[in-house]
Amino acid sequence: MTRSTSHRLRLAAMTVLTLLVLLIAALAAAVAFGGPGPIAPLDSINKPFANVDFSRVPPARNFTARDGTPLAWLEYPAAGGAPTARRVVLVHGSSARGQSMHVLAQALAGAGLHVAALDMRGHGDSGPRGHAAYIGQLDDDIEDFMRAVPHAGPSTLAGFSSGGGFALRFAGGNRQDLFDRYVLLAPFLHHTAPTNRPNDGGWVSVGLPRIVALSLLNAARVTVWNDLPVLRFGLNEVARPMLTDSYDFNLMASFRPRDDWQADIRNARRPMRIVAGRDDELFDATKYAAVFGAASRPVPVTLVDNTGHMGLTLGAAAVQAVARACVE
Repeated sequence: MTRSTSHRLRLAAMTVLTLLVLLIAALAAAVAFGGPGPIAPLDSINKPFANVDFSRVPPARNFTARDGTPLAWLEYPAAGGAPTARRVVLVHGSSARGQSMHVLAQALAGAGLHVAALDMRGHGDSGPRGHAAYIGQLDDDIEDFMRAVPHAGPSTLAGFSSGGGFALRFAGGNRQDLFDRYVLLAPFLHHTAPTNRPNDGGWVSVGLPRIVALSLLNAARVTVWNDLPVLRFGLNEVARPMLTDSYDFNLMASFRPRDDWQADIRNARRPMRIVAGRDDELFDATKYAAVFGAASRPVPVTLVDNTGHMGLTLGAAAVQAVARACVE
């Protein structure tokens, strides 16, 4: 080997080492300082609940997940008490809890459906708020609920907003046959989906540098920092004590469709319906039909006039549209 060749090799090695050091430094900085910033309360999400009567919310029940954690849920028996009535397992939206679905749950029960409104792990009274132990833990929790609280009749999984995205995730997974029907209520699909508005219409502060860094580290099977916050929500001071202020990486990645969200759409075999408000301020509801059609999985979409995001679970016409979608 000549002296010039040896020199070039040393320079190349030093360049590679320098780039590696810079990459590690950039990842470390993104993990340490790239979290979500503060966000102002979003009135269109917070204020609609000010006039909701929660006096008849049923007492919370618990089931035990496979890791031994007690997870909370609310039961709304079907009007008439038929034990074989269709059960609707309701999944709330981001930051929320089962109680936030109270108006919708009452309407579904009044329509003859047996309703279970869950506090998903990391929300409400189900474990430490904002946290999950690993990506996919919420899928395990749904299976554990269905085993721990069996039902004699058919079952629908219905999710709202981020919960609608989670319902799509479950519908496209290998346990989808635990339900015979899926109803997605104004679902969050993905930040790259055509339905998405920037920062979900001002509801979410996203720690994008931290998310990118943790995604790269998770691809290398490094998960030690997955408990750091990556999303923060626009809660007001009244809602903050009851709801979940932020999500860690595990919870964020679990409570939504997979990154290949089009594959979740394609892999879903069970009947599916979408219901959304035509005036939704977080998502462009007029694009749901085209998005699902482009993924080779056309689904019926019902758009409720004069209805925004939260109105879908609170307005009289909207909750009746949801009830019809759960049984048709």
